[in-house]
This record gives sequence, C-alpha cells and structure tokens, in this order.
Amino acid sequence: RKDVPEGEAASSLVDVAAVSALPRQDPKADVEVEISHSTLNYKDAMIVLGQKGVVRDFPITPGIDYAGVVARSSSPLWREGDAVVLTGNKAGQYFDGGYAERATCRAEWLVAPPPALSLAQTMVVGTAGVTAAMCVDYLQRFGEVQPSHGPVLVTGAAGGLGQVAVALLHARGFEVVASTGRAEALGDHLRALGASDVVGRLQPEPKPLGKQLWAGVVDSVGGATLAAALAQTRYRGAVASPGVAGGGELATSVYPFILRGVRLLGVDQTMPYDLEGYPDDPQRWDGWRAERQRMWALLSESLGDDAIGAVHAGTIGLAQLPEYAPKIIGGEVAGRLLVDVKA
Repeated sequence: RKDVPEGEAASSLVDVAAVSALPRQDPKADVEVEISHSTLNYKDAMIVLGQKGVVRDFPITPGIDYAGVVARSSSPLWREGDAVVLTGNKAGQYFDGGYAERATCRAEWLVAPPPALSLAQTMVVGTAGVTAAMCVDYLQRFGEVQPSHGPVLVTGAAGGLGQVAVALLHARGFEVVASTGRAEALGDHLRALGASDVVGRLQPEPKPLGKQLWAGVVDSVGGATLAAALAQTRYRGAVASPGVAGGGELATSVYPFILRGVRLLGVDQTMPYDLEGYPDDPQRWDGWRAERQRMWALLSESLGDDAIGAVHAGTIGLAQLPEYAPKIIGGEVAGRLLVDVKA
C-alpha cells in the first residue's frame, strides 16, 4: 500500500485461493510459475515500504525477479516442470512479482537458468547481478575498455550490484578498485572478491577535469559520485551508470566528453518484451531477450560457487521483508539477500 498512516505497516502477507486473485495480473500472461526463490533489491525495498515512484499503482505484489518451475503454460516456449528465471520487464512494478508462491507472466519474459547455477544461486545473483554483467559487457563492447588500459573503479561496492561487479571484473582480468563508505569494515571481503584496492567514497572533484585515474567505472551511486568519476576517467575511458542510490542530480560539465572522449553508458536492465511504454519493435524485443540470455551465460562462466557464496548476505522468508526493507534502503546490508518464498 502507499500513503500509509504513521505507525501502520505498508506491506502484509495475504492468503489467496489462486494466483488470479492477486491484485495486478497481466492479461497477456500465458505462463504460471511455481516460485522457489526471489531476492530483496533496492526497488523492492521501496515498494515494500510503500514509497512512490517505482510502481504504477498499489496494491501490488512486489518482487522484481524470481526463479522457479513452470506450473502451467499455453506457450510453446515452456512446458510444465521447466526451470525458469525472470528479471526485468517491470515484474513487481507494473504487474505482480515474485513475493508469492505463484506468479504469472508472458513466456518471453522468462529464460532458462544456466545449467551450472541452481535456482537459489540465480536469485543470489538476481537482477543486481544481471545489471552488473551488463555494466561489464557495456564497458568492454561500447566503451572499448580492456584490462591493459588500467584500473576499473566500482562505486557502491558494498551493495549487491557492486560486489558482483567486482567479482566479474576480476574474473575477466581487470584490476579492480572498490569504493565504499564501509572500506574499513568490508575491505577484506571486497579484496577476497577480487579488488586489488579498497578506498572510501569518492569526494567531489573541484575542477571539471581531475587526475586521470580510471580506465572505466561501474557507478551504482549516481549524484556527486558519478560527477567525480566522470572527471577522473582516463582519455577514451567509459563509465557505466546503473544506479541512483546517491541521488538523481548530475552536476558536471561537458569537458570529460569533449576533451577526453569519455563515454557515459546508461544501463537499464528492463530489456522489455512487448511492454507498454517501450519501443513497439518485435525485432528489438528479440534482441533484448537474447541479450538477457547472454548476460546469464556471462555470469555463469565468470562466477564460481565461491564468488556467489561470498556475495550471499543471507536468506530470509516473505514474513521478514518488512523488517529488512529499511536496512536495504539504509545501506545496512552488504551483498545480496535471498528470499525463500517457501520458508
């Protein structure tokens, strides 16, 4: 719920007789999934707390990603018993998401989990991991950043996206510098994931162009941190920008772009397939679905059990979501929280 009176909970568990009784069903859904796991992302935490700006309307079942097995399908893409994973496509924002034992969606929104990953592991990685994979992929493909070019900075490195990005970049041969406000407490952990150095939060850069420090940047913070990262990026380097935890304003200049050729790469992991408000182009839909599958392949080949285990901050049940949502918003959780919907 939204606009909850002070002292009342914005979210509660409700028993319903069937998935069709959930409040925000997609009329185009042709697959029903029996969910085993989901995860608690920043967006999810906002929705659980009833905050505006993330969902179309309340009430809704949150959970922007989930994994499970197909319970029913009228699509030739999936059969009963198939293992599937969903990220993106505004699940949990436009339509009911993964904080339930069952969910319905369109067949094209689902992908098969990589054979090397269990369903639980796919959700430890989850949306944050897919976004981190896109950042690394974009830095290399569109930013032309290579390991020989120098260190890559990861801001917000204590969070789930940041931790997965550190592990991915290290696995792909990059020198990684992790930036976090909890450098002292989490330094050893981030080094174990692959960071060669751990530094505090980036300070505002007083000049439009600072010292050239980074060949590339994965910035999940935004705001003043993104502005400083742009000013410090090396000639013909690139910055992947997927996050806004530090604010949506960007006070910068054009000089990093026109004097150093720095590329700012926006990263949105919605990758929509036939979704209202996005391009009405089936060819692009198929391309984005293929990109999602490619990101899961990249994650599977780059992250071993040890790395996935290291970013796993803990497992909670549905009843614990209201307790942990404020902790996610407040940056009190380091890593990824797995949600076991059966717990």
